[in-house]
Formats: sequence, structure tokens, C-alpha cells
Amino acid sequence: MMEKVRVGIVGTSWWADTMYLPSLVGTKKAIITSCCGRNEEHAQKLAKLWNIPKVYTDWKTMLNEEPLDALIITTPNDTHCPITLAALEKGLHVLCEKPLALDYTEARCMVEAAKEHKAITMVPFTYSFLPMTQTIKGLLNEGYLGKPYHLNFRYNANYGRSPEYSWRFDQERAGSGSLGDIGSHFIYLAVWFFGAVTHVSAELCTFIERPDIDPSGQPYLRADDYSIIVLTFSNGAKGVVQATTVAHEPTPWGQTHYFDLHGSKGTLRGWTDWENTYKLIGAKAEEQQFQEIEIPELMQDGQQQGDIQKMYKETFRKRGQMTGEFIEAVASGKTCRPTFEDGAEIQKILDAAFLSSQEGRKVEMKEIC
Repeated sequence: MMEKVRVGIVGTSWWADTMYLPSLVGTKKAIITSCCGRNEEHAQKLAKLWNIPKVYTDWKTMLNEEPLDALIITTPNDTHCPITLAALEKGLHVLCEKPLALDYTEARCMVEAAKEHKAITMVPFTYSFLPMTQTIKGLLNEGYLGKPYHLNFRYNANYGRSPEYSWRFDQERAGSGSLGDIGSHFIYLAVWFFGAVTHVSAELCTFIERPDIDPSGQPYLRADDYSIIVLTFSNGAKGVVQATTVAHEPTPWGQTHYFDLHGSKGTLRGWTDWENTYKLIGAKAEEQQFQEIEIPELMQDGQQQGDIQKMYKETFRKRGQMTGEFIEAVASGKTCRPTFEDGAEIQKILDAAFLSSQEGRKVEMKEIC
């Protein structure tokens, strides 16, 4: 049992600043010893803001010089595998952003290396830690839906509407666009809710015209800004996951989420605009109308209310979900979820979806190896 966990973070983007650093500060057992970012001036500002003692611009130097117990990787997707493998060689436990890798081959390599070094790992599929999806999971475990029939998840976002270059739509750096960046979140939820996937059909589309060259002047392959995936589960159920980065969503976060789940005994339906609505309703097969389902974290004086943005932040910063669970697992030597194994399984589905879209056919999961 460790009393304190020495943590380094590679990547100094807004996400590190918004998600990981506040969460680490709220975790009593974490000591943030260092951060690494390519832009030294930006990294220094972030370090000053969060009282981080050491700043690096080269992650290899950081791993060689800094005494660490765990590493958080929040960098572009093409760097996940090399940084992870180097960290594991140093005996570190690793939390690596999703999607885990550029493809399933890389992901399996990361899984095997983690096993070899007996590392505790996490892939942060953020939305699985939030109150609504936790409530849905609990209801499913209690048999609320009975035999699962089908689900339909929609992730609408607007950050892909801008036509400038972004590494998130550069196939070589990201692996895929909307599919991996936001679709992976809901694919993970689909698997978490309904179980293993046997077949995948998908269409990956590009609506926005972007520059033909990247900032260094090199041509690149543009990745999808819209994706729709049909999943067949081993229990016979079906699922549709739609992920778009080009929807006009005039909300504070520029996104909305929708969840529909149907089965022999009933229906569950949830949605949020991250401003005014965070709602879950359900109806059993014998009921003639939907009933609102309480989400405990939003209850005050017997009424479901509360600040949705505050709830989101407190889930990770005060209640210690995700990042806090990873640190606690490292300190105690126990496992946490989602693991690299989970991340690799989602990567396998992403690869199957990419192949399906390329070849215009349904892909069996065992084809991906």
C-alpha cells in the first residue's frame, strides 16, 4: 500500500487542465511531480497554475529523469503506444486517453506489455462514470429491460464544423475522426450495457472540406467527421451508435447526448444538453406511460435538480471517479476499470468499423486480429 502516488502527466492541453489536474489535486494520495508538453511556455504556465515542480518538453527525458509511480497520457493518438510502452518499461502504472491506440495491433501490444509488467491500467471512457449511465447500468443489472432487444445512442457535437486543419481529423495522427474521438465513448457504453459484439457495419463520412496539407506542408488523409455504426451483440441484440462532430448544437458544451435502450420488459431513455436537461425516464412493459427515474447525485430535498455542469465537475473532482479511482488502485495495488483490455476491445470494434466502411460490408469481429 502506497501512502502517496507520484504522478506525471504527458500532454498539457485544455483537457489536462480541465479534467486531470483538478481531479488529481482533489485526490489526497496523488502528488503531481511533473508535466510534459511540446510548447514550453504553455507547459510552464500550466505548471505554475497547478503548482507542478518540474516541466519537460520531451517525454523520454521526463521518464528517464523523473521518479514516478504512475503516468497519465493525454496526447494525440499516434503517441499513445510509444509513450505507454516506455512508461511500462520503467515500471509505471498508466492511464492512457482513448482511443487506446491507432489500431488493434498497437492496442494488443500495449495490453501484453501491461500484463508483462503487472501494471495497473485505465482507459478513461469518461461518460461511463457519470450518474446517468451508472444508474442505467444498475437498472440493467437488476433486469429492468429483461432480454435486451436494441439500443440507439447519439452523440452530437459541433467542434468539427470549423474547416481548419485539426489533428483529430488527420488519419495518421488520430487513426479515425468522429469514430474514435467521440464514437468510442458510446461504443464502450454499448458494450458495457449489452455485452460482447460479434459483427459490425459502419459508414464513415466527411462533410467538411479541410486543407489538403497539414501545418508542416505535408498532405494527409482526412478522417471522418461523422460516423454511424451498427453493432450485433453476442446475445442477439442490435445497437446503433451515431457520432457526429458537425451538428449545430447551440449549448454550453456544443453537444447533446441521447440514449435509448429497449428490451422484453421495458424501455430506458436518457438525454442531456449539458445545460438545462439531464434526464432519465423508463417504462416497464406493463406501464402505459414513462416515469422519471431518480438520479441520486442530482437529488436535493427530495427533488431532482441541481447544476448539471457542477455535477459533472464534482463527479471527477470531489467524488473521485475515474482519475481518483486510478490513483487509489495504484496506491492499493488493486485493479480499476476500464482497463487496457477494455480499451483494446473497443479498438477492435473501431478497426472493424473502419474496414466495414472501406469495403461496404458487415465485418465479423474475428476478422480483426
